[in-house]
Amino acid sequence: TALGNDRAGTWIRSRLDSELSDLEAIELDLPSDRSTIVVDAGGENFIVSGVACSDAFDPIAQTALSRRIAFGDILVCQANLRVAAIDACLLAAQQNGARTVLNASPVDAAALPDFGLAQLLVVNQSEAKALTGQDDMSAAADALAAKGAGTVVITLGAEGCLVLGPDRVGSLRLPAPRVEALDTSGAGDVFCGCLAGGLAKGMSVVPALKFALAAAAIAVTRPGTMISCPSASEMAALIDRTELS
Repeated sequence: TALGNDRAGTWIRSRLDSELSDLEAIELDLPSDRSTIVVDAGGENFIVSGVACSDAFDPIAQTALSRRIAFGDILVCQANLRVAAIDACLLAAQQNGARTVLNASPVDAAALPDFGLAQLLVVNQSEAKALTGQDDMSAAADALAAKGAGTVVITLGAEGCLVLGPDRVGSLRLPAPRVEALDTSGAGDVFCGCLAGGLAKGMSVVPALKFALAAAAIAVTRPGTMISCPSASEMAALIDRTELS
């Protein structure tokens, strides 16, 4: 990841270092990406972000990513990087035998990454509608699959998520745990991160989605973004409780 050379970057690194033993981040001579989030009484949010680091970050050129991805690794990309950078990362992962997860958020229908490079595509309801023009999420999943994505996942907020596998035989809906949401900011990030974490632990897609839904349900009961994410110990306990069917 890329951080700015400012106090925000120092704070972010310290938070990540407390949870991760193998964090690799480069420092750019720029302000760190930050977001201002407005949360309404129902816990829903509106976000305005600064993206100087994301716009300047080129993982392939600046971190030699293509030489470090190994067979069986999992690469997760969001759509906050430049399209060319996203495609290059996904292609490098694919060529090295890694699994690719693309969270196409924030969405820009006029500048899309190559969905054909994503073994697993994750979007929320609003993003799915913006990308396909479909109000029905099953139809939206079909349309996203037609764009080349392998497995398509559409998150549905409190209603859980919908998944359409690469066999295209029909979508499956998975419910989310029932909680009283305080702040939904960052819930999608927690979901995607824990989905990848579940896959890395050897789960198949459906159990990994259940794990991700459980983690996101914890996050929305807490204020904030990074500070609302379940801790490593909480996530380890969630993995132990996740049904593997």
